Amino acid sequence: MNTSALHLATPDEAARERALSVGLWVFLVVVTSLFSLFLAAYVMRLSSPDATAIPMPWQLWLSTAVLALGSAMMHRGQLIAGGACAVGFLVVQWWAWQALQVANVVLTGNPAASFFYLLTALHGLHVAGGLVAWANVQAEPTPGRIALCARYWHYLLLLWAVLFAAFAWITPDVARAICGVTA
Repeated sequence: MNTSALHLATPDEAARERALSVGLWVFLVVVTSLFSLFLAAYVMRLSSPDATAIPMPWQLWLSTAVLALGSAMMHRGQLIAGGACAVGFLVVQWWAWQALQVANVVLTGNPAASFFYLLTALHGLHVAGGLVAWANVQAEPTPGRIALCARYWHYLLLLWAVLFAAFAWITPDVARAICGVTA
């Protein structure tokens, strides 16, 4: 990382970065709550008789690797590479959606498909929002702001890992067992 572009924070900047840190933690708690509620709804809806498992396109593994690489790049302070990986993640997610469309897995008609599109779109919006914050950090790359940016990308990676695991392992039969629904 080229540190010549970085400057040391003044007391006012340090207070601002502490406030930004607290704000980010609060935001992450809210986002965690939102996704937790959606995942609970996903499990409950998947326990219904009309739910069927959908195939997971291989592109999801690629998007996971791209997001992990982006998180690592952000952690190392390599903002350009991290941002490029975030854009790459969105592109590969779109590709996964296209693969599902070709396989005739559409938004309506199957609760598993509906929730898959909803949750991946919501996660994608958080990645896109993170790119807006990333652009702001690019404009003023202090060590504290770079660390906040990295924290957010680590969170997005963790959140994606949870979503991906839920999509892959929570089948309608598993959801019925979790919800205590007997056939």
